[in-house]
Amino acid sequence: MQTLRVNIFNTSSNLPLLAALEAGCFARRGLALEIQHTPNSDAQRSGLAAGGFDIAHAAVDNAVAMVEAGQDVVIVLGGDAGMNEFMVRSEIQTMTDLRGKVLAVDAPNTAYALVAKKILKNHGLIEGRDYTVRLAGGTGPRAAAMVADPQLAAAMINPPFSFTVRQQGLKSLGNQYSLLGPYQATGAFVLRNWAQAHADVLQQYLAAYIEGQRLVMNPIHRTQMVELLMRSFKLDPAAATGTYEALLTPGAGLAPDARFNSEGFQTVLAIRAEMEGMWGGTPPAPARYIDLSYAEHAIRKIS
Repeated sequence: MQTLRVNIFNTSSNLPLLAALEAGCFARRGLALEIQHTPNSDAQRSGLAAGGFDIAHAAVDNAVAMVEAGQDVVIVLGGDAGMNEFMVRSEIQTMTDLRGKVLAVDAPNTAYALVAKKILKNHGLIEGRDYTVRLAGGTGPRAAAMVADPQLAAAMINPPFSFTVRQQGLKSLGNQYSLLGPYQATGAFVLRNWAQAHADVLQQYLAAYIEGQRLVMNPIHRTQMVELLMRSFKLDPAAATGTYEALLTPGAGLAPDARFNSEGFQTVLAIRAEMEGMWGGTPPAPARYIDLSYAEHAIRKIS
C-alpha cells in the first residue's frame, strides 16, 4: 500500500473523500490515506510548502496565493462551488446594517475572505472605512466564534456549519452563488514537482476521489450519504439532510466528476485582482495555476 498524506478542512466538501474511503475506493487502488485536518489556510499553505503532506483540498484561491508567493503549486482537480452562505447575527437585516461591524474570516487575503469583501463592496461597504476584519480560523472554528462572540457580525460559512449555526440563532443574507455567480471553490492542489514525480499515484488518488464524488452525487445513495454526514460531523437528521441537499445543488454545490470550473476560476482571479490590487488589477491567464491532465488520465482509469 502507498500512503498519501492528505490535508483538509473539516467541512462537508470532503464528503466525496469520506465516501470513497468508506467504499474502499482508495484501498482497491493500493492507497492508504493519512488524513490531516488544518486549523486555517495559513497552516495549510505553509504545511504544503514545507512538504508536511502531499495533497491539499481547500479553496483553490489558496493555491493562487502560494504561486504568487513563489511556491510552485499546481491545481489538479476541482470539487465544488463552496456552498457558502453569508451568515449574520439575528439583528442584521441587510448588508448595509454591517456598517461599523466586524467580519470574521480565516486568512484576510484569500478565498472566502475576499469573497465576503467583494460582496460587501458590491453593497457599498469598504474594509477599514465601513467595517473591520478579525481572524477566526477555518469554517468550523469561525462558525463557533460567531455563535460565541456577539462582536462578530458576519462570516462566510458553508455546510454543515451553515445549518448548525442557524439552530443557534444566526441567519443567512444569501448564498455565494446567488450573490456572485459561478465560483471555483474547493479543489485539490499539490507541489508541481511532487506531481511530476508521483504521476501514477496521483492519478490513482484522483480516480478514487472521483469515484467518491460519483457516489455522493448519485441520488440512489442519498440515505447512506445523509447517515455518513450524521456520523462524520455529529449532525442531527435535519442538518445532515440540508447539508446533503446543498452539496447536490447545481452550480452551487459539487461538480460532476469534481471537474474544474474554468468560468468560476476566472471569478477567483478577478476578485483577487480587484480586492488585492494584484496584477495591476487585470487577472492573469489561468494556465500557470492549473494542470488538469492528471484528472483527465484519472477519469480514463475509472471503469
